[in-house]
Amino acid sequence: MNPKEEIKLLEQALVKITAKARDYGLDFYDMYFEICPADIIYTFGAYGMPTRYSHWTFGKSYHKMKTQYDYNLGRIYEMVINSNPCYAFLLEGNTLIQNKLVMAHVLGHCDFFKNNAYFKNTSRDMVESMAAAAERFRGYAFKYGHDRVETFIDAVIAIQEHVEPRVRVKNKKSESPRQQKSCRATAPETPYDDLWLLDEKQENDCDKCKQAKKFPEEPEKDLMLFIIQHSKELEDWQRDIMSVVRHEMLYFWPQMETKIMNEGWATYWHLRIMREIDLDEAEALEFAKMHSGIIQTSRARINPYHLGLKIFEDIEKRWDNPSPEEKEKLGRPGGDGREKIFEVRAEENDISFLRNYLTRELIDELDLYLYKKTGYEWKISDKEWETVRDGIVNSLTNCGYPYILVQDGDFNKRGELYLKHSFEGTELDVIYLEKTLPHVYTLWGRPSHLETVLDNKPVLFSYNGEKVSKKFL
Repeated sequence: MNPKEEIKLLEQALVKITAKARDYGLDFYDMYFEICPADIIYTFGAYGMPTRYSHWTFGKSYHKMKTQYDYNLGRIYEMVINSNPCYAFLLEGNTLIQNKLVMAHVLGHCDFFKNNAYFKNTSRDMVESMAAAAERFRGYAFKYGHDRVETFIDAVIAIQEHVEPRVRVKNKKSESPRQQKSCRATAPETPYDDLWLLDEKQENDCDKCKQAKKFPEEPEKDLMLFIIQHSKELEDWQRDIMSVVRHEMLYFWPQMETKIMNEGWATYWHLRIMREIDLDEAEALEFAKMHSGIIQTSRARINPYHLGLKIFEDIEKRWDNPSPEEKEKLGRPGGDGREKIFEVRAEENDISFLRNYLTRELIDELDLYLYKKTGYEWKISDKEWETVRDGIVNSLTNCGYPYILVQDGDFNKRGELYLKHSFEGTELDVIYLEKTLPHVYTLWGRPSHLETVLDNKPVLFSYNGEKVSKKFL
């Protein structure tokens, strides 16, 4: 079959797949598909987008993914962009049936992007925003030197995950000690305001002023934003780079916190859509092989496609056919399975999804367990269903990254930065920590400290511009 005929058949299939998806109630943006060679689609996969600033870490990711593809160890069948309209890129060399499955899968993703609450505030024009930012970064490299710009981006990327995606709902803004005003500035304006100057010392000793000196007033999670707003060392171009990297991380964050749901939802729908379109015997066999590969399980890690699919199917079954006890105690009338999974799709993220709907029966059926390293071997540590569920949920908290808070931006009254790790049983990687603190110093411009817990003892790591030190508290 020549390429033109194959494209024509693919276009005809897309019409049928789209119509079937809408019949099922999926609601998605206008879709645009493009077939790309492996070099292009793996470049997009490494950068996360078709257009983005250049950095050596993306080249490293590309080399890893492309090598796996070249040696047939891994394969990206498609890439879909959360945008309006929605863009999807298909791998050149996919068979017709593979592209049919991929298109049905992509429609599920686009429905999820459009309707899940955690994507509500994401920018839908990030392709254009990233292209504009990349152009500015190239200008900075030309003006200030490639090495200087790349070294600064190294420092920013080292802490890029430390953002607060819900910070936009906060109205309170912390001020540095230099920006804080005295109590008289917060008092109502009167003709006697100048009299406050006669008692400056007494005023500065008041409880209200002592409280105002705390910086920030409350611990802040968004380390990136805190440094952008309060670092005295950043130049305008550096502040712009940090703002761009933070904005892009906020764009990717909902995808990170809904990975299991998103992939499970797309898999659920490609399975049902493909069953409804006409497939000959050879196509049906190829589809079955590809689908089984997508949901193949592993002993070492969770497959989000498989786990998400099984949970959505279980929800639908339990709400369609509730037990007598569920009918009586929970008021489930039955027959509401499809409506319920659409409700879940709209309101949950991975943590609430697993917390609410990963049942004992599913954990037993999927043979889920927790494991840890004992000596030189990895061994199963727990199979009790609630412990397993909570262990998986805990691993997803903050998208799996350490929860770090800015405790003090004027530590020791010398403008030093004091961070604290919210320790909940998992110790930080000390080697990674000691490599990251110098990057924090680069961004803040003053000695930086991080309090954490090692061997059940509080310990403080510090970097003064020359070396990392630690002391037990």
